[in-house]
Amino acid sequence: MNNKPEVMAPVGSFESLAAAINAGCDSVYFGVEQLNMRARSSHNFSLEELKQVAETCQKAGVRSYITLNTLLYPHDMTLMRMIVDTAKTAGITSIIVQDMAAILYAQSVGMAIQASTQLSISNFETVQFYAQFADTIVLARELDLIMMRDICDRVRDGNVRGPSGELVKIEVFVHGAICIAQAGRCQMSLMQNNTSAQRGACLNECRKSYRIIEEETGQEMVLRDGYIMSPKDLCALPFLDQLADAGIRVFKIEGRGRSPHYVDVVVRVYREAVDAICDGTFTQNKIDDWMVRLKSVYNRDFADGYYLGKPLPEWSHYSGNRSTDERTFVGLVTHYFDKAKIAEVKIQAHKLKKGDRFVVMGKTTGVEYGEVSEMKREEAFIEESDKPDLITLPFSPRVRTNDKIYLLKKRSLNVLT
Repeated sequence: MNNKPEVMAPVGSFESLAAAINAGCDSVYFGVEQLNMRARSSHNFSLEELKQVAETCQKAGVRSYITLNTLLYPHDMTLMRMIVDTAKTAGITSIIVQDMAAILYAQSVGMAIQASTQLSISNFETVQFYAQFADTIVLARELDLIMMRDICDRVRDGNVRGPSGELVKIEVFVHGAICIAQAGRCQMSLMQNNTSAQRGACLNECRKSYRIIEEETGQEMVLRDGYIMSPKDLCALPFLDQLADAGIRVFKIEGRGRSPHYVDVVVRVYREAVDAICDGTFTQNKIDDWMVRLKSVYNRDFADGYYLGKPLPEWSHYSGNRSTDERTFVGLVTHYFDKAKIAEVKIQAHKLKKGDRFVVMGKTTGVEYGEVSEMKREEAFIEESDKPDLITLPFSPRVRTNDKIYLLKKRSLNVLT
């Protein structure tokens, strides 16, 4: 494959940033302050932290993108300009935008732009229009593969180039939450709580359980379950090769509000999948293994969204997470003995015992996994810790003081019949 698709990772913290880089992403995207579509549901970096984020990415050879993709009101203009100016000075690669005010200002100061999926770009002619501003176009999530291929073919055949002079890149989401509304233009949070999804303050009203009652008679409609507006999560992994073949250049993973553990697992899977597509080893056996791993972290069950031509996404029949694994906070790393490769752990919230699987997460460490092969308390071997306790255990990956350690265990899932 001549143009290897880019794997773009969601980042909501320094821990997630480290996890994404260690998992092999090509790029990361993240919010700054409140002018982004996950302003309320995820951590967002401050202006002061941008330089550190940019330097971390540059050192790793990873591109960095800021989401500045909310609708902007007059009182937002000062902050918008500050974010763009600071991003350019810090060395951020580009910004992802929706509002023309941000597009025009970024263009005026020479800041590279990506056209957000919030613009609902759904045809070649609109791609042509936004190519005067943006080097990368994020297509609407409601398109199918046939439409995507047509756009990609016409971009190539028409030699459509962005401000950089390079052929415009077409980007799509490949994994994560699907909005019930067109390109996220939902008004439910605004109507119910006066918090606008278009301002990054969605309260996920669609994810709640509802009853339908006829007002005149008081009769209630019988539903299989109450989750009548909550789509399953998008998972394009089983047909990722078709997206690559269609000409999609950037595979974007949703999940800035998710944990570093989620980022590590999902990015690592898509990294392996893209590499397999490029070297001709993208097989059903690998897909089956990758799907097991994807199901181990946060999901609402999986669907293919609109990409394979279905008129509507499939509905989730449950509230919240359907991951096969769950994490329980255990405690903190208090010291790491580099030569001996031993971690000292302060047990705070949950006991550890021999044979337990665990995950360690930290700002510099990212995400590392292990299994308790042995434990000591004051140089004496033990089978199980107390709570609280101070123990040591062998662990080859280097961890750091105040890294968090979590127990990993299988989740008990109720199956709807």
